[in-house]
Amino acid sequence: MRRAILAALLLGAGPAAALDRPDAVLQVFQFPADAIPRIDGDAGDWTAVPDSYTVRSAMFGADDGSGRHPDPKSLNATIKVGWVKGMNRLYVLYKAYDDYWDFASPGLEQDILELIVDGDRSGGPLIARFHPDTAPPGAPRALASDGRTLSDADGWFAFQNRHAQNYHIFTPARDKDWAMAWGPQAAWIKRLPWSNIAYRYAFKPGERGKLTAEFWITPFDLADAEGPGRSVETRLVENAIVGLGFAIIDHDGPGVSRFWNLSFPQHTMYGQASALRAFRLMPLDPAPAIRADWSFTILDRSTRTVAFHDDTQAAVTTQRWDFGDGQTGTGPSPVHRYARPGKYVVVLHVDGPTGSSSLSRVWDVSFVGDPPK
Repeated sequence: MRRAILAALLLGAGPAAALDRPDAVLQVFQFPADAIPRIDGDAGDWTAVPDSYTVRSAMFGADDGSGRHPDPKSLNATIKVGWVKGMNRLYVLYKAYDDYWDFASPGLEQDILELIVDGDRSGGPLIARFHPDTAPPGAPRALASDGRTLSDADGWFAFQNRHAQNYHIFTPARDKDWAMAWGPQAAWIKRLPWSNIAYRYAFKPGERGKLTAEFWITPFDLADAEGPGRSVETRLVENAIVGLGFAIIDHDGPGVSRFWNLSFPQHTMYGQASALRAFRLMPLDPAPAIRADWSFTILDRSTRTVAFHDDTQAAVTTQRWDFGDGQTGTGPSPVHRYARPGKYVVVLHVDGPTGSSSLSRVWDVSFVGDPPK
């Protein structure tokens, strides 16, 4: 109950919880240390993440002020974000259906998931041309307070992506690097041990289909152009807030591109960290209370042979079965043969990390008719 109250406070009351409001705090799921997602493109590692953590493409909006959202018949996507205590990594699972996957070009003209991260929520611009000491190309440069102006080279090497990082993740990447890291840190930030990615898909360029991209990145309070040795990782701790922005660039051929972003209508979320959404690094979900459950199948009525199966929906370390005829068994799926017809009370006892539980079923396992009144 305490966890439910906390979620209500974070996300707002009511079933909709107004997650698409710009001021709503979204959640980053904490994976236990023994359940770190394996980067293989298989979403099975994420089944423990509750639905309340899901960011949906219906929460994305056009940046043209129209208030439009993606048509799910054309583009339907979900994003989940996770973390592991003691590791400065943000894990992301991106699953999407698109009616036209465009990824034949060697350049930027393709389907893209854009991710921006501001680990310490320092805010402000992260793209060189937004630096207050720069001016648009071709315009007169205004003097900074110290009388200097910022050169294009200084803006790129000394500022771009330094306190917040921008990734254009190709969905999928074919014959190209997996992302464009929009800054001089691209020489190292897209490589192990700072990031990793895997895809699963079965379509060709121009076809429809479903894609899974599973990856992690390292957020930096300071990402230096000269390399990781001069950089400072964001220290991820429980209940801290990080700034995250996501945009889906749906490219459907030459001249056809739609930009949907989670921080709409602020298109500058790609270069202004102040426009990113707040995501909270959640504590571990409490372990589910163990509750025994089991099923059975009669394999042979003539020999009264029955296969039992433990269906307990929690971690189980031991199973003990009482078959109701004086015989017992162990293990998750024992097979037992009853010597005589009868109606039996079968009991399963389970033990696990979160406790113990038992479940009896009365006369479900039966080889005779009802007893006389």
